[in-house]
Amino acid sequence: MTIDMSQFYQVFFDEADELLAEMEKLLLALDVSAPDSEDLNAIFRAAHSIKGGAATFAFNDITEVTHMLESLLDRIRKGEMALTPEHVDAFLVSKDVLTMQMDGHHHGSSVDQDAVDNVCQRLKALSQGIVADAPAAAAAPAMPPEPVQSAAAPVADADGNFSFRIELPEVPQRDVDALAAELGLLGTISQEILDDKRVVFTLATPETQDNIVAICSFVLDPDDLRITHAGASQTAAQGDSGYGIFEPEKVDAASQPAAATVESPKPGQPATAASAPAAEAKNLGRRATDKEGSNQESSSIRVGVEKVDQLINLVGELVITQAMIEQRIGALDPLHHERLLNSASQLARNTRDLQEAVMSIRMMPMDYVFSRFPRMVRDLAGKLGKKVEFVTRGAATELDKGLIERIVDPLTHLVRNSVDHGIEMPEKRRASGKNESGKLTLSAAHQGGNIVIEVSDDGGGLSRDRILAKAKQQGLPVSDTMPDLDVWQLIFAPGFSTAEVVTDVSGRGVGMDVVKRNITAMGGTVEIRSVPGAGTTIAISLPLTLAILDGMSVKVGEEVYILPLGYVIESLQPVAIDVKEIAGEGKVVKVREEYLPLIPLYQIFAIEPNFTDPSQGIIVILESDGKKAALLVDSLVGQQQVVVKNLESNFRKVAGISGATILGDGGVSLILDVSALLRSSHQLYADPIYS
Repeated sequence: MTIDMSQFYQVFFDEADELLAEMEKLLLALDVSAPDSEDLNAIFRAAHSIKGGAATFAFNDITEVTHMLESLLDRIRKGEMALTPEHVDAFLVSKDVLTMQMDGHHHGSSVDQDAVDNVCQRLKALSQGIVADAPAAAAAPAMPPEPVQSAAAPVADADGNFSFRIELPEVPQRDVDALAAELGLLGTISQEILDDKRVVFTLATPETQDNIVAICSFVLDPDDLRITHAGASQTAAQGDSGYGIFEPEKVDAASQPAAATVESPKPGQPATAASAPAAEAKNLGRRATDKEGSNQESSSIRVGVEKVDQLINLVGELVITQAMIEQRIGALDPLHHERLLNSASQLARNTRDLQEAVMSIRMMPMDYVFSRFPRMVRDLAGKLGKKVEFVTRGAATELDKGLIERIVDPLTHLVRNSVDHGIEMPEKRRASGKNESGKLTLSAAHQGGNIVIEVSDDGGGLSRDRILAKAKQQGLPVSDTMPDLDVWQLIFAPGFSTAEVVTDVSGRGVGMDVVKRNITAMGGTVEIRSVPGAGTTIAISLPLTLAILDGMSVKVGEEVYILPLGYVIESLQPVAIDVKEIAGEGKVVKVREEYLPLIPLYQIFAIEPNFTDPSQGIIVILESDGKKAALLVDSLVGQQQVVVKNLESNFRKVAGISGATILGDGGVSLILDVSALLRSSHQLYADPIYS
C-alpha cells in the first residue's frame, strides 16, 4: 500500500522549526573556549533529525546542507577539531539558510541559491581545517577504546568503507523504507529478505557503527536491532551483551552517540524522530530516553490552534449558560429549593475552574518571544561595533497566545532602539568608567491580573534637553517645567526622533508611535523610566488575556454596558455644586480638588437616560494613559467576569466599543473602549457616535 507522505509534511515542518530554534539558542549560549559536551550533542542531534526528516520527504537541498553541518558538528563533538567562533558563525548562517529552505518547501517562498552554495562551501572549508592537536576535554572519551572480545574488529576496504550487516525485527514496510532512505545517505546499501520475512540490510560506509545506531534508534528500539560486521559470525553476534549491537569499543557516558543519549523532551519541545512516517507509527519520539537511559513517554501533544479556540468558545458559551441559570434561580425561595441552589453553586464553581483550566491552554511562556532576541542582539551589536550582554528574566511567565504574537513587533523595536541608541560604544563606556560591554535585560513578571514586560539597558539614558528641544521644533505643546515622566512620553509622538544619524537600524522617528498604539490596542500601557548616564527602562503592562475580563456593569436607560475593571478607579454621586460648565469644553466635575471632564454615556450613543442631571446619576472615575475622566451613568449593576466576543467579526467596527458579551438574561452588552472614550472626550458633545 502506498502512503501519502504529504500528510506528514506539517509535522516535519513544525518539529524542524522547533529544532532550529533550539539549535540557535544552544549555539548562542556556547562557551567557545570550553563547550559543554551535552550542548554539542544536542546541536548535532537537531541537525541529524532535520536531515532524516528531509531525506524521508526527498527535500534533497535541505539534506545536503544538514549532512555537511552534521559532519562538521560530529568532528567537533568527538574532539577531532576544536570549536572556534568561526564555527559558531557558520552554524548560525546555516540555520538561517535552513529556515529559508524550509519556508521554500512549506510556503513556496523564494530561496537564494547563492546563499545556499556559500554556506555549503563555508562548511566544507571548515571541515577541511587543521585537526586539533588534543581533543577538547569536554568531548574526549574517559578511557581508551577497548575491543569487544566476542566479535572481530571491522576492517576497511580499499575505499575506506566498512561493511555492516543490519538485521531488523518484524516492522511495517514504511519503517523499512524510511530506514533504507536514511541509511542510504551513509553509503551503499543492499537489502535481502530472510525466510521469516525479516529484512536485512548490508551497508558499505565510512561511518562508524555509532552513527548507524543513532539513525536506527529514531525508528526502532535498539533492543530489537542487531548490527554486526559483515564478516563476523552469527554466533558471535548473538553472544554479545547489551542491545545485541556489534560494539568494537567502550566509551564514556559523556561521549555516547546520539542514540543512547537523546535527552528527555523539555517543556514545550516534544522529542523528535528522524522521519515523519516512522514518527506516526512510533508516536513521534516515544523512545526518547533520559540521561540515565530509562524510557519515558512524551509529556505533550500537538494540537491545532483552531481546536483550542473552538474549545474556548464552547467553554465561554457554558459560562454564559451557567450565568443564565444562576439568574433564573435567583428568585427562588432558598428554603424550598435548597438542594437546587446548592447544586447551582457547585456548577458555578466547577464552571469557573473549567474556564480557568481551558484558558491556561492558550497561555504560552514568554520564552516564545524572548528566544528570538539573543541572535538579533548579537547581530546588531556586531554591525554597530558594540559589545552587549543580553539577559532574560521571567521567560517562564505565561501570556495569552494571541497577545504574545502581537507583542513581538513592539518588543523588537524597543530592543533595537536600546542597542542602537541606548547602549554606548565601548570606548565611550570606558571613558565614563563603565564596563565596555553594555547590559540589555528583557524581563517579564506577573503583577496582579497583568503581566509587566520590561526592556532595560545600562546605557546613556534619555536626554531631557534634546527631547524638549526637538518637541518645540515640531510644534508640540511642551514647557520646561514638565515632569520627567511627561517628557519621556514625547518620544511616542509620530515622527519624533532625536537621532543625529539615520542608520539601517533605527533613527527615522518611525515606529515608537506605532509601538504605543499597538500596546494600547491590546489594553496595555507603556511607562518610561530613565536616568542620564545610568540607562533606560521601558515597562509594558498588559492584561494576561483578552478572551475574558473582569468588568463593571453600568446601566444607562434600558441598556447595560461593561467597563473593564482595570480602568475603573472609583464611583460616586456628585453634588450639584461640584459640576461646572466650561465654554467650548462641556462639563467638568470636581473630585478631590481635581477637575475632570464629564462624559455623559447617554450622549455618546444617543440613548434616552433616566437622569441627565449628574447629581442624580452616578459618575465612574476612569483612568487610561495617565488621563482621567468621569463617566456619567444612571446606575451601577455590579461586577462580573465576562466572556469577550469580537464585535467586528460578528457585526462591524463601532467607535468607542472594544467588544461585546452575552449577559445572564441572554441580552447582548457592549464592552466600552475606555481609551478611545477618553481620547475623544472633547468631541462628544458636538459629534456623538450615534446621531
